[in-house]
Amino acid sequence: MASAGLRPYSQFNFLVDLGAAGGPHGGFQELRRINKPNKSNDITMKRGRISSATLADWLNQTRKAPRRAQRTVKVTQHDEQHRTVRTWTLSGAVIIKPAGPTLNAKGTDVAIDELVVHCERIEVHPPAGT
Repeated sequence: MASAGLRPYSQFNFLVDLGAAGGPHGGFQELRRINKPNKSNDITMKRGRISSATLADWLNQTRKAPRRAQRTVKVTQHDEQHRTVRTWTLSGAVIIKPAGPTLNAKGTDVAIDELVVHCERIEVHPPAGT
């Protein structure tokens, strides 16, 4: 059980750092990028689990001051052996659609069916040493 505390999202292939201290803040099974004609990007993350406090803080910030809610989000893809395959840095990211089941006060994480993040720029990084 000790390893679960060290790697709380190890069952997911995509680990997400929401631009706050203490990441990764979540993990997802699927990631999809949507290019729009005006060159802005939406990233859709599906079927995951995420820190409820970190997500709630970002959503509250988005509601109060959308311009200041922009964050630099990092998404790291891992293979079955938990090795980094690729990392995406999403600059100027804001949440545009969180979708999930009803919140449960019993845990510190919430299940997320879908989280859509809009970003100004995407940088793709290969794993270190390649």
